[in-house]
Amino acid sequence: MRLKHLVASFLVATVSQWHPALSAQELGLASTTYSTSTPSPAEVLGYPIASRISSPDAIEHYFNQLAAQFPEQVRMIHYGQSWEGRNLYVIALSSAANMNNFEAFQRGMQQLSAADTTSEREAQQLINTLPASIWLSYGVHGNEISSPEAALLTAYHLLAATDEQTQGYLNNTIVFIDPLQNPDGRARFVSRYYMTAGLEHSADRFSAEHNEPWPSGRSNHYLFDLNRDWLALTQPEISGQVDTLLVNMPLVYVDLHEMGGDTSYYFTPEADPYNPLITPKQRQSLWDIGENNARWFDAQGYDYFTREIFDAFYPGYGASWPLYHGSISMTYEMASARGHHFRTKDGTILTYGDGVQRHFIASLATIESVSQQRQALLENFWQYRQQGIRLGAKSKQRTYLFPGTDDRAGAQRLAALLTRHGVQVNQAKQAFKLCGVNYPAGTFWVDSAQPAHYMVRTLLDSDIAMDDEFLAEQERRRANNLPDQIYDVTAWSLPLMFNLDYQTCAQAPKVASVPATRDFIKPGQVQHVDAKVGYLVPWGDMNAGRFLTAALRAGFTVKRAGASFTHKNGTNYPAGSLILTHADNPQLRQQIESLAAQTGAQVHGVDTSWVTAGPNFGSNQNKKIHAPNILLLWDEPVQSLSAGHTRYVIEQQFGYPVTAMRAQQLRAANLAHYQVVILPALAGSLSQVLGEHGTASLTRWVEQGGVLITLGNATEWAVQEDLLSSALERAISEPANRHGDEKYVDALVFDSKAQWQHYITPADVDPYWTSGVLAKLDVDQEHWLSAGVKPHLINVTVGNKIYRPLNIQHGRNIVSYSDDVLASGYLWAENQQQLRHKPFLMWQPRRQGMVISFTQEPTYRAYLDGLNVLLLNAIFGGAAHATPLR
Repeated sequence: MRLKHLVASFLVATVSQWHPALSAQELGLASTTYSTSTPSPAEVLGYPIASRISSPDAIEHYFNQLAAQFPEQVRMIHYGQSWEGRNLYVIALSSAANMNNFEAFQRGMQQLSAADTTSEREAQQLINTLPASIWLSYGVHGNEISSPEAALLTAYHLLAATDEQTQGYLNNTIVFIDPLQNPDGRARFVSRYYMTAGLEHSADRFSAEHNEPWPSGRSNHYLFDLNRDWLALTQPEISGQVDTLLVNMPLVYVDLHEMGGDTSYYFTPEADPYNPLITPKQRQSLWDIGENNARWFDAQGYDYFTREIFDAFYPGYGASWPLYHGSISMTYEMASARGHHFRTKDGTILTYGDGVQRHFIASLATIESVSQQRQALLENFWQYRQQGIRLGAKSKQRTYLFPGTDDRAGAQRLAALLTRHGVQVNQAKQAFKLCGVNYPAGTFWVDSAQPAHYMVRTLLDSDIAMDDEFLAEQERRRANNLPDQIYDVTAWSLPLMFNLDYQTCAQAPKVASVPATRDFIKPGQVQHVDAKVGYLVPWGDMNAGRFLTAALRAGFTVKRAGASFTHKNGTNYPAGSLILTHADNPQLRQQIESLAAQTGAQVHGVDTSWVTAGPNFGSNQNKKIHAPNILLLWDEPVQSLSAGHTRYVIEQQFGYPVTAMRAQQLRAANLAHYQVVILPALAGSLSQVLGEHGTASLTRWVEQGGVLITLGNATEWAVQEDLLSSALERAISEPANRHGDEKYVDALVFDSKAQWQHYITPADVDPYWTSGVLAKLDVDQEHWLSAGVKPHLINVTVGNKIYRPLNIQHGRNIVSYSDDVLASGYLWAENQQQLRHKPFLMWQPRRQGMVISFTQEPTYRAYLDGLNVLLLNAIFGGAAHATPLR
């Protein structure tokens, strides 16, 4: 057989004057030769690997070629499409024998994961015979460019290498390669990058090549950081991947990233803190894999580091989520050239090829670890699932119960989401009593004595505690003006973020039940379709919210109840309830059932408009909702994630269109067409972009009847421009005697270290930054903005912006932080003290219009479902209550 050139030749960036050809010895693959029957990336794509940043189409083309040419070894599994219509897929690659039994492998992993029904004998047989499996995920951030190219090289190497070592990998393992988790973001990056390229690629970090325009290629179409979507599963790129992971249950999962170009390479083990639900055996496996990676990197002379920056606490990453099903998962990070060349601070030229090489080597090293530990990884996976059942059965919080009486839509969505996470969820077919509490038929319940016990706990527990020693160290660092080491949010409980009432019990119910479905929306129904007068929709959940937007888009006239009322039928309807009459809507009867079915709403037909308490249908308190045109500020200086999350929530969860407008155009735009303008959180100066003319124009629009909604730190802009009569607060401080520029000052005597610490603490500074906690909120329920909203809510609080409450003559503080602020997570003591009773949602009328300001982002990561009704009230209630001259 004629043998090909060594893999090193594919790593040469031929367009680069900086990157010399690498020898096989430098790659550590000197003995490897490659079969001519396997097409190389260069042969298929027409350019040497790492000489060009491959487009999503090129990457998919190469894997299609491999799947077509090697059907006995390669299977392409499609798991969805991106928002922009690009294919999402993973390839499974192994020996012909393993792939010939691929369905049997999948069934075997399902059996092994079902530790509640599979016997010990059956499990041992599976452990003795099944191949191990590893899932390599590349390119979750579209501008982290080297890993997808390494995916091409990894697949080529596994298929083309003729050495005994590589053949052993394939005999022992099935390798899943997801080459491009975020094709839309990569397409955006590649297109824009080559638009800036000139005769020679620049290594200057300040060049256009290395500074992407807004939004960067990091995020997907809706500008989500996909590596933060593993809890909410809102984006097809992640939800489809989770579906496929649950079918195949890989034992090891690796998420390959890039980081700042002045670093080296990071791999497992992770930094502290570890999530306490990660078991000692899992931590040992992470250490073992890292140690083997180090052996490979030492052989190449590659720098690396471990146990810094990237912790294993938050479960909402790709590199974390599989851990809670019993797999081993981790992140790898390569210093990024963010183009062809990058000059580091020490003058070294880092190349695109450098990133491809290191990710390739890390991929092979990890495949080797999985191959060598095949039986141990299978055994540990089985024991993890078994252990979960035992721990759940002994837990004082064995069962989590969600009656859904307070929020039918929220309970349905949570049950479906848990099911999509691989959790067994049941729905009671009849009423029952448990732990002294009566539960109605339809109650959802989760028994934590199940194989997915750890996933149940990390998603549903109200609080996952950080290690005390770690927290003590953060307080010590903070006291010495050192940055804390908390990497992401410290709280994420789904029931709290959904604002659902739930209970726990040490027992499991014995009641006839059915498995929950994957359906986020249960079709709604119409009671009394042939109603003579019209229909009422009780307000207070997302089912009613979706009904409102669907009815408005269908052209129906909808009124919104300004206060609660009791109809003659004996039903009490909360403030905000929707009123649709045949008199206003002659075609309503024909569509009412389809509207209810698609939105999940419960619709009540009525034969009379008579009410026995509260405002009648024709009362001035009941406002007609004019279908508002919504403008969302877009582009710089807006934070792209905030803009994307907000647009997604309104368009995909509320089902209502949004017009995005760049801030530059807002300066001169005629806003008369719009009733609502939303300002997402900001990353720069909006005043500078709008200028005096643009700010004055927006202010006039508000005063003439517009509704301005600010999110997060956009509220600071509203304060600065006198649109909102609040103020930002400094940190709590009691300034000690400070010395100035005098050469001689009075003597000080410190009686304790605490006095010394107080003296060196600066005054007049901003509050300390909060990484992210779940905080408690109190709701003023005597305002239309709080219609249908519970008296107490939960939000995610991030950052250090704390606002003064509005004076009562200026407006209302609709939602404020509770006296007992912290619901979950870790919050600095002085921040807890200062946040008490400070505003979360403020409303200030401005002549015919109004300003509605959220001091935090209600659309944060699109997983705060419990705040959706509040945002619906702000948008549609605001438009209904503004009084523009018509």
